[in-house]
Amino acid sequence: MPEQIKIIIDGKELKAELFDTECSRKIADVLPIESEINEWGDEFYFSIGIKMSLDSTATRKVKAGDIGYWPPGEALAIFFGKTPLSTGQDPVPASEVNIVGRLIDSPSIFKSLKGAKKIRIEKE
Repeated sequence: MPEQIKIIIDGKELKAELFDTECSRKIADVLPIESEINEWGDEFYFSIGIKMSLDSTATRKVKAGDIGYWPPGEALAIFFGKTPLSTGQDPVPASEVNIVGRLIDSPSIFKSLKGAKKIRIEKE
């Protein structure tokens, strides 16, 4: 069963969920997480300090609204639009990510939060 979470950036609370996978459960177990945000096009990514390998959900085909775990950075990535590798409208991660969740609120809200410095993720 998906775990309901909230993402807090600059005082805005956005709803999301983590899927029922081993990687997602490990992330849920360490919540709340607070980290500095890095931006890569319309993607926020940030270290969460969990070391996991790629799993059966690993892909470079993501959509705006997907939340991925990126093993090289031990980071979560929130995709909300084009990235530097995009050739169409969809984001393209730098390398494969495990799909661990999705945004419930509109991904377009994140565009207005670009430039934010901190992110917090906690259980709903």
